[in-house]
Amino acid sequence: MPTDPVALTADLVRCASVTPVEAGAIQMLDALLTDAGFECTRCDRNGIANLYARWGAKGANRSFGFNGHTDVVPVGDPADWSVDPFGAEIKNGILYGRGATDMKSGVAAFAAAAVDFVKDTPPDGAVILTITGDEEGDGVDGTDAILDWMADNNERMTACLVGEPTCPEVMGDMMKIGRRGSMTAWITATGVQGHSAYPHRAKNPVPALARLVDRLSTHELDDGTDHFDASTVAVTGFDTGNSANNVIPAQCHAMVNIRFNDDHSSASLIAWIEAEMDAIGAQTGIRFEMTTKISGESFLTPPGELSDMVGRAVKAETGISPKLSTTGGTSDARYVKNHCPVVEFGLVGKTMHQVDEHVEVAHIEQLKAIYTRILRDYFA
Repeated sequence: MPTDPVALTADLVRCASVTPVEAGAIQMLDALLTDAGFECTRCDRNGIANLYARWGAKGANRSFGFNGHTDVVPVGDPADWSVDPFGAEIKNGILYGRGATDMKSGVAAFAAAAVDFVKDTPPDGAVILTITGDEEGDGVDGTDAILDWMADNNERMTACLVGEPTCPEVMGDMMKIGRRGSMTAWITATGVQGHSAYPHRAKNPVPALARLVDRLSTHELDDGTDHFDASTVAVTGFDTGNSANNVIPAQCHAMVNIRFNDDHSSASLIAWIEAEMDAIGAQTGIRFEMTTKISGESFLTPPGELSDMVGRAVKAETGISPKLSTTGGTSDARYVKNHCPVVEFGLVGKTMHQVDEHVEVAHIEQLKAIYTRILRDYFA
């Protein structure tokens, strides 16, 4: 009997796996894949549940991999939901629940496709599934931990598909062949505190920091590249922590988020910000300090054999040729790209992270069919 991806999605949604809690989701997939003949290994790190599953010989010449996550974002106020967020209720062909779209349905679809494929058409090669419980959080102990374990144990994927929801409007309308880089900078400006009636006796950091963030946010980093939109700079925080209207504060803080294309690296952007801090510091006498977090560098899997194969499978099952895109936020493809060529294709993502998150049951079944076709074509 074929593996039902809808029932598997529902079972996974019923696991309240709010990151970083595992809640039984990884265990369930471990049991399913082990029963299907996959060699399964837990690659847990720092309390995060991760699963590596391989069907076929270690070191096979060809090994197609899927990557996904079972952790979900918090539900918010459950009273805002019209259904139990972890009830996996199906109404009028729609399955509701946290993670229904992002991305327990994607994991269910590729797990079901893989189980049935190796049973019905044992391939000349290996099918590999890498599933993490740490994508919605910091991500450092998730897919990256699995890839570290793979490197230590000479395990290898030759190509990989990440099952994140990629379609903005209609099933099949977009796949991802890369992602923009993302970094956040926290900037502190330090001056001298004083009475606002005697500003000449103080050194006010507020105007200096305001000048800096204005220069950063109004600067045009680029106008886009062949496969990427223009890079963006957004000031996401500005605070003195000062509640007294007659005190010039000693410090002021700003937060800046940059989404950047392949014209830049995090190192080049940090150097740019430091140069601007130095220039304004020299003009004003204000001291600037910065800390940064790099969520990921920009990357691209150039259009070619892998994206063509996925695109053909999507069109065969949906009638739509997916647009090749690099839009959106980060995903775990940013880790996989250092291991092997990687693309992303999954469901329509309109309701991900929202109240009453949901997915069309027919789309889950369609996604399994797409993944099955990709496996068949890859090993043909």
